[in-house]
Amino acid sequence: MKNRRLFWRIVDKIEAGIDSGEFIAGSRLPPERELAERFDVSRPTIREAIIALEVREKVEVKTGSGVYVVSPNKAVKPVKKVNAFELTQARALVEGEIAALAAKTITDDEISTLKQTLILMKDMKNVEEADTKFHKVIAHSTRNGALITLFEEMWALRSSSVEIIKDYDIVCSTDNAKTLAEHTEIVCALESHDAAKARAAMHKHFNRLINVLFDKLEAQALEEVRRKTNANRDLYSIESLLNKRP
Repeated sequence: MKNRRLFWRIVDKIEAGIDSGEFIAGSRLPPERELAERFDVSRPTIREAIIALEVREKVEVKTGSGVYVVSPNKAVKPVKKVNAFELTQARALVEGEIAALAAKTITDDEISTLKQTLILMKDMKNVEEADTKFHKVIAHSTRNGALITLFEEMWALRSSSVEIIKDYDIVCSTDNAKTLAEHTEIVCALESHDAAKARAAMHKHFNRLINVLFDKLEAQALEEVRRKTNANRDLYSIESLLNKRP
C-alpha cells in the first residue's frame, strides 16, 4: 500500500544516513517531529520507519531517552523467522485477549479516537495509518505494560521480512469495506464494555485475514501449476515438434 511504501522510503533514507556517517553509531537520532519535517511525512510514518529500523537492528529505542543508532559491531541474538500465518494466528490470540481486557478499561476518549480511525478508513484516507492507530489504541487502553510490549513486538514483526511485508500488503489492500465493518463491530463491542463480544469480534477479524492469506497462497499455487502445464504443453505438443524439424 502507498503508506507502507512511503515508510520504507524513509527507512532507506535513514539507513543511507547511518551508512554515510551522518548518523553516527551510538548517537541519538533527531526527534520524531524533526524527522517528519525533514522528510516531509507524517509522524506516524516516522514511527513505522523507526519500528522497521529497530527490527533490522539499525537503531535501539530507549524509553524516555530517544532512538539511538546501533553499532554495527554490536552482538545480536539470532532471531527465528516467522511467517505471515504464524504471526497472524499469534496476533489473533493475543489481540483477542487484549480486546477482552480493553472492553473493561477503555475510556470514552479512546473510543472517540477509534471512531476517528473508522472515518478515515471509510473515506479511504491514510488507511494504513488508521489501521495502525486502531490496533495500538486498543492495546494501550488495557493499561497492561506486558500486553502492550507483546503487542508492539508482534506489530514490529509485520516488517521483519520481505515475505511478511508482501503478504501483509496484499491482506491490507484486500476489501477495505470488510475491514471497516469488522473494525466497527470491534468498536461497538468495546463501547458496550462486553469482553466476550470484543474478543469474538477481534477473532472474526483475524480469521478473515488468515483466510485471505490462504486464498493468496492457493492462487499462487494454481498459477505455478498453470505455468508448468503451459511449459510442458509447448515442449511436447506436435506443433512444437514439427516446428523444430529442419
